[in-house]
Amino acid sequence: MLERANDVPAGVDALSAVGTVSKSDYETVVEPLIDEARREGRRIRLLYEFGPEFRSFTPGAGWEDFKIGIGSMRLFEGCAVVTDAGWIRQATRLSGFLMPCPVRVYGTGEREEALRWLASLPEGPGVSHRLLPEAGGVLVIEIEQPLRVPDFDALAVTADGWLERHAELAGVVVHAREFPGWENAGSLLRHVRFVRDHHRKVGKVALAADSRLAALVPQLANHFVRAEVRRFGYDELDDAVAWAGEPTDRESSGAE
Repeated sequence: MLERANDVPAGVDALSAVGTVSKSDYETVVEPLIDEARREGRRIRLLYEFGPEFRSFTPGAGWEDFKIGIGSMRLFEGCAVVTDAGWIRQATRLSGFLMPCPVRVYGTGEREEALRWLASLPEGPGVSHRLLPEAGGVLVIEIEQPLRVPDFDALAVTADGWLERHAELAGVVVHAREFPGWENAGSLLRHVRFVRDHHRKVGKVALAADSRLAALVPQLANHFVRAEVRRFGYDELDDAVAWAGEPTDRESSGAE
């Protein structure tokens, strides 16, 4: 059976698996937790604990787990699995690689460490962005933390909202002191999808960054095949935005 635990910090949900976990456990425990999070408009930080009393999953429970995972994957902000069972630890590491949220595995004696990690997860996106209509539709992206799936979901909403009314984004400006990488493989895949869906609809791309990130310019040029790409210093954000908002060479020649 599955039980919800209450001895956890605020903002963390905890499940404990005991004996045999069945499909009905997911229906009576997990699904209400998911529904509750949706109603409250919050994301889930889950502690999933398999103690020595845990025995197995029924086939129906395995299918229900898969269904719920697919349907509510983006609701999860982080997941910590606490267990000493080798097969669960291995399965979690394999599946966690493709999850859109960070997943960690802890031993049964590391429950408090798992809770501290969940409570320490950053709230909100690691990327902030703003769209500047007065610049002709320039999307400014500020990167401070490892890139996460929700970052690209939010970017897509903003970009697509503009593109519903305009042919393209005048420019994209990436502002970063240093590139922190991606939170996990799911974040990298979502990044690739975002670029795939938008790379032909961007006029210019500016990288306003520390000189150590100059090597990213050719990569940006390869991703945004139609865009003009230029690098600026990290403190030259205003210049980067001004350049990104100017008409492209093809627009100028077309006007002539």
